Amino acid sequence: MGVSNSPSQIVQSDVAQHWIDGRTAASTGERTQDVFNPATGEVQARVALASKAELDAAVASAAKAQVAWGATNPQKRARVMMELVRLINRDMDKLAEALSSEHGKTFPDAKGDIQRGLEVIEFCVGAPHLLKGEFTDGAGPGIDMYSMRQPLGVAAGITPFNFPAMIPLWKMGPALSCGNAFILKPSERDPSVPLMLAALCKEAGLPDGVLQVINGDKESVDAILDNEVIQAIGFVGSTPIAHYIYSRGCAAGKRVQCFGGAKNHMIIMPDADMDQAADALVGAGYGAAGERCMAISVAVPVGEGTAEALRERLVPKIEKLKVGPWTGGNDVDFGPVVTKAAKENILRLVESGVAQGAELVVDGRDFSLQGYENGFFVGAHLFDHVTTDMDIYKTEIFGPVLSMVRAKTYDEAIGYAMDHEYGNGTAIFTRDGDTARDFAARINVGMVGINVPIPVPLAYHTFGGWKKSGFGDLNQHGPDAFKFYTRTKTVTARWPSGIKEGAAFNFKAMD
Repeated sequence: MGVSNSPSQIVQSDVAQHWIDGRTAASTGERTQDVFNPATGEVQARVALASKAELDAAVASAAKAQVAWGATNPQKRARVMMELVRLINRDMDKLAEALSSEHGKTFPDAKGDIQRGLEVIEFCVGAPHLLKGEFTDGAGPGIDMYSMRQPLGVAAGITPFNFPAMIPLWKMGPALSCGNAFILKPSERDPSVPLMLAALCKEAGLPDGVLQVINGDKESVDAILDNEVIQAIGFVGSTPIAHYIYSRGCAAGKRVQCFGGAKNHMIIMPDADMDQAADALVGAGYGAAGERCMAISVAVPVGEGTAEALRERLVPKIEKLKVGPWTGGNDVDFGPVVTKAAKENILRLVESGVAQGAELVVDGRDFSLQGYENGFFVGAHLFDHVTTDMDIYKTEIFGPVLSMVRAKTYDEAIGYAMDHEYGNGTAIFTRDGDTARDFAARINVGMVGINVPIPVPLAYHTFGGWKKSGFGDLNQHGPDAFKFYTRTKTVTARWPSGIKEGAAFNFKAMD
């Protein structure tokens, strides 16, 4: 593949390559992986898989570029972020089309993916304020004390397939704004959008080499973990891989934040607005075909009357969901899952739910879309009378499957969420403020919604789960990101008394 700086030429019909030193760069290796169109099941491109040597070379180049970028004042770095915001808005439709074609999510959902990443870049425009240190005048006789937040050097991000725009932007925006160089290893399942974003960063004024995009698989991940130049790693994906990266990265002396799987519970109290709760569950459970770490996959109605009322409203709403390709129009509710293997795993778990005694109220196993029979489409499923010993309750299904676990009391309902090994997100629907306040205070889950089904914090707060959903002491984006991607240096200065002389009558404007 030839060198190109144009986002439209980043991925040709042949092979998606890497972004090295401000341009697309052909891989020196021969390993590739197929990139599918999830709607048709057809291979639409291939992506190059980098070797350890390629990753190490990209890191070495990034380390050289970082020196000047780290010495650039924060305001000038923020201006690059400001321009990137403009360019992402300009190319929103183009980015969303590429995202939908490789991931399968609907066009409005793809735009939402980009928008949530864009909001973090908007937050990064305020980096000069966030990077300010602290100062104490007269800490002792003639002594001043102050702190500085300085970049780490080279950081890396390993990002998942389900948000090909949002999570790379969550990682690269704060890392670059802090003055680091950044190595992005995106998912090899949908590589186009990260490459397009890299080209937009160059257009926004980011110096060559400061952002490198390396496509690859486990070999590239291990190379990142083993590379001594890389100081910090951010990861989003499944819990087993999160644990692997966290433990191995920490053992190598790196700063690591890893976010894993989820099994998000939504508790519905008897006093809740049942129509509102049902609408929220359908959107949060089946949106993006359930391929969200913040999807609601477990509904916990409190009381039999609540359960029956909720079920009565859910079934017709679920049965009306429109499943189709992203090209099917803006009224498509969700598209295919990302791979054939993902589809097979979801259907296997559905079968296990039936075998273990759950009631399959809405059965989407035989779903087929005319003209797209080979696509990776999975119909919507609703289980009732699910118990905590079933695989469909314990496992993150990552598909359009909603399970109802009936609870007799509020304490029983909250106990389900608190006892589960995952602690990413949760929600409660109620009209009672006392219940809501108790829930928010007691629940051992990182992100909590009150009458909000998917409680994803905005960019100026932080995103992160508890228990086996998160590894590391700092969350993604918001103020935590600027702590994660910088080191604090504290200076104690004593100045001897001397002759005070000289005067200045003008000041030089900042570059």
